[in-house]
Amino acid sequence: MKDYYTIGEGKLGENSKIPLEIMDTEDDMYHDMAWAMFDAIKENNENGKNTIFICPVGPVGQYKRFARIVNKYRLNLNDVYIFNMDEYLNDDMTMIDTDDPLSFKGFMDRELYGKIDEDINVPKDHRFFPEPGKENEIFEKMEELGGVDICFGGVGINGHVAFNEPPEECENIIDQEFRNIGTRTLKISRETRTINAAGALGGAIESLPKWCITIGMKEILSAKKIRLYMFRDWHRAVTRRAIYGEVTAKFPVSFLQEHDDAKITISKYVAKKPY
Repeated sequence: MKDYYTIGEGKLGENSKIPLEIMDTEDDMYHDMAWAMFDAIKENNENGKNTIFICPVGPVGQYKRFARIVNKYRLNLNDVYIFNMDEYLNDDMTMIDTDDPLSFKGFMDRELYGKIDEDINVPKDHRFFPEPGKENEIFEKMEELGGVDICFGGVGINGHVAFNEPPEECENIIDQEFRNIGTRTLKISRETRTINAAGALGGAIESLPKWCITIGMKEILSAKKIRLYMFRDWHRAVTRRAIYGEVTAKFPVSFLQEHDDAKITISKYVAKKPY
């Protein structure tokens, strides 16, 4: 057993290599994320600046809360640019249809953009998803806009952020090279397909896409701030390895230890020992 797995909830976060915040419930985390988005946009609007986010579909509970407070307080999102992290692909490397219940783009259209009053909504040409054949355009656009203000996200069971899967044993790639990989298509790992099928498809792993397109660690680590949220039972081990473990491509979230302004927020039950 790794020593960090023995750290109990009373000590978790002490001498952490990534700042850790513990909230009472999963719902508290969604509210925190929604207000973090709101406050950053409000501040930039007041200063006449654009707001650039990288956003996930997972976690997702923040979006309905964000849409509600945006409408209530009439926060103008016309100068907001949102880059989504990733999307599933068909076997022929085309993006899955937005009507597919697994589509991240479809989710964002329904559960975020579709719930915000149109006059204050994020303009359609400010909404970005990585697309096959246009991989280089993502980072170029981020740089053109002045860089990402905040990257929000979750973490996979194998430490992936977005779909940045750890390299397989047969892949010859050093840590620094992995850190600098940009947007690309890749095969989804067995661990990720298993956990995602359990969560989204009732365990029907054969129905989960085998391929994806994702922004890279280069784009994620370029953000001025990174805010990740973890709330699953299995995040107990993931959290400990992320904040105390070795910095390595074998567990990509560990690269946040080298970032100037990263933070991980977890719900209280994630603070319990893994076993």
